[in-house]
Amino acid sequence: MKRNCNWLYHLITIIVVLIWGCTFVNSKVLLMNGMAAHEIFFLRFLFAYFCVWAISPRRLWANNVKDELLLALLGVTGGSLYFVSENEAVRIDYVTNVAFIVCTAPLLTTILALVFLRSVKATRDIVLGAVLAVTGVALVVFNGQFVLRLNPWGDILALTAAFCWAIYSLLLRRLAGYNVVFVTRKVFFYGLVTVLPMFMVRPWSFPLGNLTQTIIWGNLLFLSFVSSFGCYVLWSWTSKKLGAIKVSNYIYLNPVSTIVFSALVLNETMTWLAWIGSAMILVAVYISNQGVPSLHIHGHK
Repeated sequence: MKRNCNWLYHLITIIVVLIWGCTFVNSKVLLMNGMAAHEIFFLRFLFAYFCVWAISPRRLWANNVKDELLLALLGVTGGSLYFVSENEAVRIDYVTNVAFIVCTAPLLTTILALVFLRSVKATRDIVLGAVLAVTGVALVVFNGQFVLRLNPWGDILALTAAFCWAIYSLLLRRLAGYNVVFVTRKVFFYGLVTVLPMFMVRPWSFPLGNLTQTIIWGNLLFLSFVSSFGCYVLWSWTSKKLGAIKVSNYIYLNPVSTIVFSALVLNETMTWLAWIGSAMILVAVYISNQGVPSLHIHGHK
């Protein structure tokens, strides 16, 4: 019976990853309709936080101050800084560019692990993957500058988001003894807290009355309840059934739905140069992932 159910767990994991790939487009639509990057993040995490609270253990604090501070750092690297950087990148860049650059996060995680973790050793796959990924990112970035004549800030912000997620993934390993729903709730909370200073620099400007527009609340509901809350619960469930290594491999399907969805909704196109770079990134992160054990415990996107 267990073997017969494995196909269902794999199917659910694939659906979750493909949904996450669409979130770049959802954010782009909200940005095009006047919402700022930090406003989108705040509402998205606020709604998701209330959902997670409903199923989370009722404990308020971690076991000690060190772990509580670590949770706060996770709220920055996996929450406020990550999503604001990603949303800002989406605002000024192709969503396909951003999706592929952010997709290097697992590779960056491996590189950081090689530097800071003794248990991870360099292999031929890791070195080959690193070379392919750097070259692929360069081609994607070149496409953005040459075709769109954009400021490179979009690509830099996307790389910042990728680094944030890499750091988040490594730090998350130190909290393996905690309930995953409790950790996620704390990440949502500290993400909300640490984004508040941005409103002092860029006060809320989006008209609250516009939240009633279908295009606004529809995309916000998708980001909050489907992507941040629902998909996280399913991801945690399939991770327990299949193991973190198997489910983490599916994250590299993420850009596939981004390309399809952006073509349908935003009419974006990519040149042959960007397609080659994108393919190189996908191959690179897959090859590198074969060289080391998965470093991801759980995630939310």
